[in-house]
Amino acid sequence: MSSMTVNDRPVRFDLDPQMPLVHALRDAMNLTGTKACGGDCVGACMVLVDGVALRSCRITLAEAEGRFITTIEGLSGDRAHPVQQAMVAEQAIQCGYCTPGIVIAAAALIQRNPAPSKEEIEEAIPNICRCGVYPRLVRAVQRAGRVQQRRETISAAPPPGISADDAAEAVPALRPAVGPR
Repeated sequence: MSSMTVNDRPVRFDLDPQMPLVHALRDAMNLTGTKACGGDCVGACMVLVDGVALRSCRITLAEAEGRFITTIEGLSGDRAHPVQQAMVAEQAIQCGYCTPGIVIAAAALIQRNPAPSKEEIEEAIPNICRCGVYPRLVRAVQRAGRVQQRRETISAAPPPGISADDAAEAVPALRPAVGPR
C-alpha cells in the first residue's frame, strides 16, 4: 500500500506501487483535473509534489510514498489562486486541456519567484499548449506574481465561489430552457 497526502487529505492506495501517480489520482480518486497526457509528456499531468511541479505520469505511487501531493483541485477550492485568476483575466485559456498543468507549474514558479522574467517563465513551464496561448500565458504568470505580492488586484476575472444560479442570471445562455422550443 502506498500512503501519501493528496490535497491535504491522507490517502492510502491499495494499487500496484509501480502505477503512475496520474492514474491513481484520476481513476482511484476521481481527480480528473490532472490530465493524462498519453505518454506525450506535454505537462497536462503536472501536480505539486512537496511544492515542486512534477509530471505525475513520470512518478510512481512508490516514489510518491509519504509525500504531499497537490492537484489543480487542491490548489484553490474556489478558483481564487492568483494564477487561476490571472489566466482568466489575460484570456490565457483556450481548449483548457493543458490549463491545469500550466496553472500548477505557474503556481510553483511564483511561489519561489513572484517576479519571473519571460525566460524564467518559459523555463519553469515546459508544458505544451497546442492552442498557442504562450504570449498571454507569460502576461498571466507575471500578473499572478504581482497579485500574489499584493501589488495588483484582478477585477476582470469572475469572482470565486459564484453559484450556478448567479452564473445563470449573469449569462443568459446558462438559463434552463422553459417549455418546448
